[in-house]
Amino acid sequence: MTKKYMLLYGKKSVLERLTANPQSIKKIITADNFNDSKISKLIEMHNIINESLSAKKVQDLKQAKNVQGIVAKVEHFVYADFEQLLEQVNELTLFFLDRINDPQNLGVIIRTLACFSGFAIVLPEKEATQVTEAVMHVASGGENYVKIAKVNDLQQAIIKAQKKGVNIAGAVIDVQAVDIRKADWVFPLGIVLGAETTGISTQIQKQLDQKISIPMPGKKLSFNLAMAATVFSYEITRQKKFSS
Repeated sequence: MTKKYMLLYGKKSVLERLTANPQSIKKIITADNFNDSKISKLIEMHNIINESLSAKKVQDLKQAKNVQGIVAKVEHFVYADFEQLLEQVNELTLFFLDRINDPQNLGVIIRTLACFSGFAIVLPEKEATQVTEAVMHVASGGENYVKIAKVNDLQQAIIKAQKKGVNIAGAVIDVQAVDIRKADWVFPLGIVLGAETTGISTQIQKQLDQKISIPMPGKKLSFNLAMAATVFSYEITRQKKFSS
């Protein structure tokens, strides 16, 4: 049976939700020794129900690390409409995540893209993690600032984006790939990042307009997905700044 709410936990995650989207919060439970004046003021300002329990009972509500004495019951995460995202491709660079299975990686990517701004995420419904409680905790509030769409078929979503004039670049390990520092980005832009162990699927690689690699002058250990997303989002932001 699906729960009627999701649990958001940790000071940073709850603070950002109180700041950006307080109406999505149904209730906040804090430990009786919880002390954070900024969070307490926002709870009072938005007239949110605040229940105080023992620290042990709060921890029992969410068996996870870094609960930090605060848990919020919030509405289920609302995904963006992909068709609407396509209408915003001149303002947003789309990150298509092909079969991402690690909630930690997805959370870090959301947080990173929120820090840089101007990005959105597209996830496949199958063979990929979704926006879970663990993902939101790692995102540390970033889910409030990054639009995330969920699609039935990632390849078809990429084709639709291309029909809207979006140039699709993919992160690959390939001798023919262009060094990210020398890439000539064409906007509007979409970036494809592949699964943690297998990379971008063969079928989706066929859709790429550009193949991009991240140079590794040291040991060829490869970057994990979240690291690659950070490098790409930084470089795209840098180029946008100098081209504007």
